[in-house]
Amino acid sequence: MPRQFLYAMSVSLVALSTPAFAGPGDASNSASVIQSGQSEPGIAPAAEPAVPSGARFANIGQGELLALAAPVDVETVPVLKHIAATGAQLLELGESHGLRSVSARSGDQFMILQIAPDGQAVVGGPQLDLPVDKLMMLAAGQVKELGETHGLRGLYLRNGQDFQVLYVTPDGRSTIAGVMWDATGKNLTREQVSKIDGAVPTMVVEKEGSKRLEATGKADALLSVEHSAFGTYGDPAEPRLWMIFDPYCSYSVRAFDELKPYVAAGRIQLAIVPISILDYETNGRSTPAAKALLSQDPARMAEAWDHQSFRAPPSQEAPALLQKNNGIAEEIGLKGTPTLIWRKADGTTGEIDGIPNNWEALIAEVEVAHNVSAR
Repeated sequence: MPRQFLYAMSVSLVALSTPAFAGPGDASNSASVIQSGQSEPGIAPAAEPAVPSGARFANIGQGELLALAAPVDVETVPVLKHIAATGAQLLELGESHGLRSVSARSGDQFMILQIAPDGQAVVGGPQLDLPVDKLMMLAAGQVKELGETHGLRGLYLRNGQDFQVLYVTPDGRSTIAGVMWDATGKNLTREQVSKIDGAVPTMVVEKEGSKRLEATGKADALLSVEHSAFGTYGDPAEPRLWMIFDPYCSYSVRAFDELKPYVAAGRIQLAIVPISILDYETNGRSTPAAKALLSQDPARMAEAWDHQSFRAPPSQEAPALLQKNNGIAEEIGLKGTPTLIWRKADGTTGEIDGIPNNWEALIAEVEVAHNVSAR
C-alpha cells in the first residue's frame, strides 16, 4: 500500500492532504495514561514573513546538468527549519511567478511546496502553466472567489460533482492546485471552503491538532460504533479496539500499521469503521474508497484497505452503509481520523482523536477492561 509523504500526504501532487512536517498536536488528559497524537485533518508548518534574497541557486546553462542544493537559510526561515526538523531533505527549486519553491523528500516520497509571499504559509503542489485569465475563461460560471490569503488569491473550481481549490501566483500567470497551511498549522483551504455548501462534511475537525474527545453533549461513541458498518481484523475472542477512519487518511494508515503487531500477538481485535471526510482533499476519492471497503466481507475489509483495493464496483448497500457511518461520526462529534474507541475498566467509553503517544499504555488499558468484564 503506497505510503503518503512523511506519513501524511494524500493522493497526488494536485490533490493534497496534510503533510507530516505539520507536527502533531499536543493534548493530554490528566485522568488517563493515554495522550492523543496525530490525526487527519492535521497541522502544518510555520513560516517567516520575509524570504531572504541572495544567490541560492546556481546558474544553469543550456545542456548543463541541474544541480540542486539545500537551502542556505533553513535556520532563519521557520517553515524550512520546521520541515527540516522532521528529517526531510530540502532542496531549492527556484523562484517563479513571484513564489519560491522547495522540495521536501523522505525516502522515496517527495513534495513540492510553494512559499506564500509573506512567508507565513505554504501551498503544497507544483505551479501549473495555466494563467488565471485563461482559467476564468475556460471555467466561466464554475469558479468562486475565496479571497486573498497570505498574498495568494484563492479560487474554488467546481467541475460536476468534483471540485478543486487553486491559488493564483502573484503575477497571475500561473496557478497552484493544492492545499494551504498557515504558520500555526491551520488548514486554511478547509477553512476557506467550509462556507461552501457540500464542500466539507459537518463532522470535519473544528479544532486544529488532536485532543482527547470530551464525552459531554454527544452520543456515546462506543454504543454508536457498535451499530455501524465495520470490518474486523484479528481474533474475536480478544479485547476489541475500534477505529474510525477515512481510507485516504494517512494518520489512519499509520495507526493501522502500528496496531498490526498487537493484533498478530493476539492482544486485541481491531474493528474498523470506514467514513469519508477527505473528499475535498483527495479529489473526491475518499467516498468511493469507503464504499468499496463497505462492499467487502467484514473479515476482508482490513486486508482490502491495507492493499488499497478500492476499484471494485460498490455493492447496492454500500452508499446507505456509508451514509450511516458518516451519520454516526457526526452524532459522536468526530474531531478527526483516526478516532480510537474502547470500553474502559470502569464501564465508560475511552476515546482518542489521533495517534496515541504510547500504544502500549492504550493496549494495556483495553486489555484490563476486557479482563474486568470477563470476570
